[in-house]
Amino acid sequence: MKNKFLAKIKWMKSNFRLILVMLFTMALLMVSCAMSDGETTLAMALVAGVAGGKHVVGGPLSTDVAREASGELLLNEIDSQIVKIRPMATPVDQLSRCAGAKRTGSMTVDYYNVDTKPTSASMKDAVPEPKADADPSTMTKVKIMTSNNDIFDVSDTILVQGVSGYEPNGTSFSLNDLVLYVERKEETDGGLWVTAVNGKKVGGTEGCIPAIPKNNILIRMGRAASELDVMSPQFEALPQKARNFCQIFKCQIEQSTLMKMSNKEVPWDMSDQEEAAIYDMRLGMEKSFLFGVKKKLWDSTKKENIMLTGGIWYQAGKVFNYDDGQFTQNEVIDLMRDAFTGNAGSKRKILIGGSGLIGRLNKLEYSKMVSAGENVVKWGIDFTELRSKFGTLYVLLSEVFDEVGMPDNGMVIDPEYLQKYTHIPFSTEALNLKASGVRNVDALVLTEASCLVLRYPKAHMRIVMQ
Repeated sequence: MKNKFLAKIKWMKSNFRLILVMLFTMALLMVSCAMSDGETTLAMALVAGVAGGKHVVGGPLSTDVAREASGELLLNEIDSQIVKIRPMATPVDQLSRCAGAKRTGSMTVDYYNVDTKPTSASMKDAVPEPKADADPSTMTKVKIMTSNNDIFDVSDTILVQGVSGYEPNGTSFSLNDLVLYVERKEETDGGLWVTAVNGKKVGGTEGCIPAIPKNNILIRMGRAASELDVMSPQFEALPQKARNFCQIFKCQIEQSTLMKMSNKEVPWDMSDQEEAAIYDMRLGMEKSFLFGVKKKLWDSTKKENIMLTGGIWYQAGKVFNYDDGQFTQNEVIDLMRDAFTGNAGSKRKILIGGSGLIGRLNKLEYSKMVSAGENVVKWGIDFTELRSKFGTLYVLLSEVFDEVGMPDNGMVIDPEYLQKYTHIPFSTEALNLKASGVRNVDALVLTEASCLVLRYPKAHMRIVMQ
């Protein structure tokens, strides 16, 4: 131990000058970094070159030094910065950014929607109860007309909702509803000639079609082919063309040179102003993305066309109406039923609404059939889960509905079919207004040209209080 201690003393004596230099350098750094307000500045110095350049003295070149020496050298990750600025206030804009946008080479976006073929129709006329003295052929084969004959074709089977079928003996009711088979379809009026799969026995005639009331619901089921059938009636789906306009969203930030140079009680610079501007810009975009009206508007002052984007509120293919008053759990179940059935959407959707609608949902005491789960963070947003047998809703308050006078309304959005198109990605551009002689200010312009579309309208639903 004594030998080690003596060795350390000997090393310190031989390197005494080096130790003094290190201590002196650390002291200089501490003094240069300390300020009266508790703030810090860069310890190294920036020296101007002979041709106007800048050189770093006393330390390495870091990102902080680069930003101080040349604010335009390093590029900010604008998209990642945007999604972190108050995402709860702009859920639709936030969702579209996190889901990813498609670049478009035009301000006009044409897109196609593929809908599903309807599965139900209603009876236009009633089918009377068969009589024992009637012609057997008229009792076993009947021509029916529906509200939408086009959705049915030869070899289709049809479930007659609410009309009981019969057991094989034809005299006693079965647990199944009546099922019809389409044998032929009229070319003139589209009428369907059907026979009963589980019909009743009338007199000595089996397979008779029982009475079917007017307006009774008919459900299209699967096709039934015979052993020798090679072909089947054709099925083609044509996508429907739709259009939206990209809107140019802009926001300009300016700070005078004197404002920049002035001492401030609290730190407030261009980056703080930029964050506030982005938040205000996103709020405006959120309202346009929801409730904007698609229009190409002529500005007589600028002598230019202004393109306005259409909101997704008007693109939704379904509407759920509820009565004014206390929201009940039965209405919530009906709401979720409409949101998740009748379309090929996903089983996890987003419900955004005004304070009135969210308040009604919060006042309910949920049972096991509909349960309010824990908070879930998705796309940078803190949602509340609402679960049912139909699917799961991610619920969030959107004060935009309050601002536009719709606090009791809301919207169910399927994130799988929400698409953003971007012609100009979100970007910042520094304006040199000093050099152009306009104003002695530092200026930034925020720009984005984009629009939102619902690729499958039936998967989305408006919630409206009557």
